[in-house]
Parts: sequence; C-alpha cells; structure tokens
Amino acid sequence: MKSLKLAILPAILLATGCTMIPAYHRPDPAVASHYDASTQAQAEVKGPVAADIDWRDYYTDARLQALIGMALENNRDLRVAILNIESARAQYRIQRADLLPSLSASAGGTIERMPADVSPTGQAGVTHAYNVGGTASYEVDLFGRVRSLSEQALQSYLATAETRKATQISLIAEVANSWLTLQADQDLKVLTANTLASQQASLKITESGYRNGTASLLDLRQAQTTVHTAEVNLAQYDRQVRQDVNALTLLVGAPLGADLVAPEAFASVKLDEDLPAGLPSDLLTRRPDVMSAEHQLLSQNANIGAARAAFFPRITLTASGGTASASLRDLFDPGSAAWSFGPSITMPIFDYGRNSANLEVAKVNRDIAVANYQKSIQTAFREVSDALDGRATWAQEESAQRELVAASQSAYDLSSKRYRQGVDGYVDVLVNQRSLYDAQQNLVKIQLSRMNNAVDLYRALGGGWTEPVVKAASAQTATPARSD
Repeated sequence: MKSLKLAILPAILLATGCTMIPAYHRPDPAVASHYDASTQAQAEVKGPVAADIDWRDYYTDARLQALIGMALENNRDLRVAILNIESARAQYRIQRADLLPSLSASAGGTIERMPADVSPTGQAGVTHAYNVGGTASYEVDLFGRVRSLSEQALQSYLATAETRKATQISLIAEVANSWLTLQADQDLKVLTANTLASQQASLKITESGYRNGTASLLDLRQAQTTVHTAEVNLAQYDRQVRQDVNALTLLVGAPLGADLVAPEAFASVKLDEDLPAGLPSDLLTRRPDVMSAEHQLLSQNANIGAARAAFFPRITLTASGGTASASLRDLFDPGSAAWSFGPSITMPIFDYGRNSANLEVAKVNRDIAVANYQKSIQTAFREVSDALDGRATWAQEESAQRELVAASQSAYDLSSKRYRQGVDGYVDVLVNQRSLYDAQQNLVKIQLSRMNNAVDLYRALGGGWTEPVVKAASAQTATPARSD
C-alpha cells in the first residue's frame, strides 16, 4: 500500500503541472515585410534604433527636457496608468494564491442549555464545548483550471505594464509637439507684429499722400485693409499662444514658469530626423502598444484553458486539526486532539450548456484579441510609413517654401522701389506685401509640420520609454514571479 501511495503522488504532482491552454502561435502580422519603396532609402538609414535612444538624448533642448520631466511626474493620465499596473499586479497575486493551499486558524467556544424535552438524556442541562485548531484547503489542479486563470492574470498584468510604457511614449510626444506648436505660434505672433508695424508705417505714408493728392482713396482703403487684417491675425495668434500654454499646462500637470514658455527662435530647435526605421517586424518588440495587444491575446488564450478545464471534475482536499474539550481547562490535555479530513470531487453533469457557452465565449474573445493584435500592428505600420513619407517630402516642401519667401521678398522690395520712383501704384506694393506675409507664415507652419513629423517618427518607432531606476529594497517586487 505504501509503495502504491508513493507511485500515485508523482502522478498527481505531474498532472497538476498541466493545463489545457491551446498552443500559442503568433498570428500573421498582416502587413508588408518592408516599407514602401519610396521610403526604403530612408528606412535603411544606419544608427541606433529609436527605442534605444533615451528621450533626453533625442530632445536636447533644456527647457523641453524640463517640461517632459515635469509631465512624467505630474501628468494624471500617466499616474492612472501606473496605478492600473498596481491593480493588475494585485489581481495576479490574488489569482496566483489559489495555486497554494489556504491555511487558517480558529478558536471558539459554545455554552448551550438544552431543555428536558429535547435533551438526549431527558434532563435539562447546560453543555460546554471549546476548540482550537486550524483548517487547510487545497484544490488539486489536475486539469489546469487554476493555472490557466493564473496565466490569464499574469498576461493581463504584463499587458497593463506595456500600456503604461505606451502612455509614457505618447505623453512625451504630446509634450514635445505642444511645446513646438507654442514656439511656432510665438514666431507667427512676432512675425505678425512686425508686419503690422510695417503696414502701419505704410498707412501713414498713404494717408499723407492722400491728403496731398498723390494717393487715391482706393490706395488708402487698401492700406487700411492690410492693417486691419494684420490686427485680426495678431489677436488670433495672441489667443492661440495663450491656449497653447493652457494645453501644455494640462499635459505637464503643474503650473509652468515663464522661462519654460518664453519665445525661442523656432529655426534653432533641432531634432534627429535620420532615425533608422528597420523592418515592420521590429515593431512587434519595439512598440509597447503592440506588445500589450499580444499579452491581451495570450490572456484570452489562457481563458480557453480555464473554460476547457471546467468540463472536468474539480477535486478539493480539506483537512482540519486541533484540540476540543468540554472544559476550557482541559482543552490541551492529552487525548483532546481532534482532526478531520474531507476530500471532495465536483463533476458537472447537467449545466444546460453553460460550460459549452463559456468555452465558445472564450474562443470568440481570443479571435477578437487576434484581430485587435493585427490591427495594432497595422496601425503601427501605417504611422511609421506616414512618418517616413513625411521625412521624404517635408524637407523638400520647406526648401521650396524658402525659395518662395525669398522671391516674395524680392518682389516686395522691387515694388516698393518702383512705387517710390513713381513707376507703379501702391496697389502693387500691397499685393506683394500680402504675398510675402503669407509666404512667411506658411514657412513657419511647414517647419512646424516637419518637426512634428520627426516627433511622430520617434514615437511611432517606440522611442521615449526609459526604464525607471528601481531601488534595491523594492527591486524584487517590481515584477511578479511567474509560476510555471
């Protein structure tokens, strides 16, 4: 008999290590193996990948670094993402605890009076009972139900951790884009103020000419139109700058000092626009949102194992032991020991399709997770492709716009000279001045779009995540241990 028990025990332990989770095969990413041929030259740029470049090394402006650092400390969305990790970690620990026996201790006593007509002895009396003991309960996980649920909780925790990384990456990009937008709008505000001053000076000359008869009423009205137009634009840019500061304050999550939002020459801001894109397959391990979607898929895959195990018996072992006595002073005397052992087995017979429906739901949820995973890859592929296309074209557009500004400046200077010489009317000056102003505005907007594209490429390639420094005292609790 003893040898039989020794033979059965390893079999039980081996069985409890098995699960009914389907074998996982990473789904087809459903994207091309390379980026578009028109951007392949840019995609093959050599150098460190974006995900390995610290955000402090990519965003080198001291004020922008300070803003990003403040946002990482104070932004409420990021704070919620971090707290979600704590919640998911606790849920995993709760589920993982089911893999081990539960132990509890108890102590109690009862004093009961029995009337004569219900007493076993036929006489009224008072009885006393006292007990001290412990209870242990354990589910023998023969078919892996508990382990499947533990794996599901683990994958959900890992997905939440990746979501936190994706939130930080997006936050850094949003802060950078908001700060660049603020600097561009401040440039436009200065440009408009300078243009307004020039147009006001021209208006005074036109008013003097109108009084002297050298300028027509049409010239005067057109000069007034350009001045009022510039005044409207100046008010718009002033409002936009204020709203940019408000948006940046919300992202940072704290009041901003005047030095952090002071104007800076927009053309002096530099970003590394030659990041290597690599291959689309790199996104599977470089993009936290893609990795989060895969962990969600693994979580739903583990749910199938738990749903399958529900069709099979559940075996629970329950044991208790301690001492019991009718007298409190005799509670620990020899012979007062008491124990019980109660194994139980539960087998589903008629559930009217409940388990089958649960399994079907688990499979459908797994298929939904597959679709979400593939969509996350396709979204990442599209974002990188768009950024690469932008890198290939924004520089060309900016170069052409610079030439347009130079040509518009030359046309304005020539028309002003011809007007002073009496060759042309003032209408030509106003037309060329308006064209120059529009070209200068568009140049700033194109520069902003090019810089936003550089930020988006860095984000799309997974750049911006920096592993926080974990103190030695808490390093062992940073990630829950996985139990296989």
